[in-house]
Amino acid sequence: MNLPPLSPWQQRAYAQAADALAGGYFGHATLIVGPALIGKRLLAEHLARRVLCLSPRADGEACGACKSCTLFASRAQMETPELRPDGSPAHPWGHSAHPDLQFLGYEVNQKTGKPRGEIVIEQIRTLSEKMGLTAQLGGAQVVIVDPCDAINWSAFNALLKTLEEPQPGRYLWLLASNPAQLPATIRSRCQRLELRLPPRDEALAWLRQRGHAETLASEALDAARGHPGLADAWASGDGLSLRRDAVKDAQALQRGQAEASDVAQRWVADGRAAERLGHLAEYALREAAGLTDPAATRTLAARFDAANRARDLLRTTVRADLAVMEALLAWR
Repeated sequence: MNLPPLSPWQQRAYAQAADALAGGYFGHATLIVGPALIGKRLLAEHLARRVLCLSPRADGEACGACKSCTLFASRAQMETPELRPDGSPAHPWGHSAHPDLQFLGYEVNQKTGKPRGEIVIEQIRTLSEKMGLTAQLGGAQVVIVDPCDAINWSAFNALLKTLEEPQPGRYLWLLASNPAQLPATIRSRCQRLELRLPPRDEALAWLRQRGHAETLASEALDAARGHPGLADAWASGDGLSLRRDAVKDAQALQRGQAEASDVAQRWVADGRAAERLGHLAEYALREAAGLTDPAATRTLAARFDAANRARDLLRTTVRADLAVMEALLAWR
């Protein structure tokens, strides 16, 4: 299969990395950072195709026809779906048949048969072992860890050993939406490649290319605070409608026209409480933008934290309605 094309903001980061590769100063380990849904994984896979190609073109781009490119494009999903906590595929375009390309992310726990909620030490040890082997096609080796901020703390220690023992032709790319959560020892041993939010005009043009009407694209982009990936996700389904309803509920709570317990029960009933909490967190961020009143800023920060804390709790055995109600109480 062919990967989707890069967006303009992804292309800028790609060109930066390609220049570093051509100049010989693209390091062993790179931290690829940017907001969730900004396109870090697609960027990493485009770079992997370039690095692994055995017969690159004069401009350094992958030829698309050699054995490496053919294997790279051959994809398959696991029989038991590997899912992120939000239910989306852990590996959107499937695992590659390329023997020197490894994807590490949310796997299925073989004991329980359910997707893991984190990346564990056994996965990192397996990664280290494979990176110590000779490349089967005689070229480079690439490991993409997505998302590396899902690595648990005991596994970080095992990863640190891999970072401290770089080998020529081995590339370890760590994708993170929240790099500040990573240990300083990890961040300090990686180069950094950042995907930034694009200008509004560029984001709107991209959304129109995705098939969204101008009015809807503009509303979604405003709601997402200029984040085109998030706007696309909301505009593609009923996400924007769900956001409007979540905001209405929050405003009703603020006016004392609704009870947190009733709203929580309704949010949990259709299994989409986590999505609504995500919208609630984004709404709090948008409301906080430009505020100069410290008290109001602290209130919105508390609401943002409460929504995200509740989203995390929904992945545990805590009663969902109680977790959601706690977040909603912050809006009274």
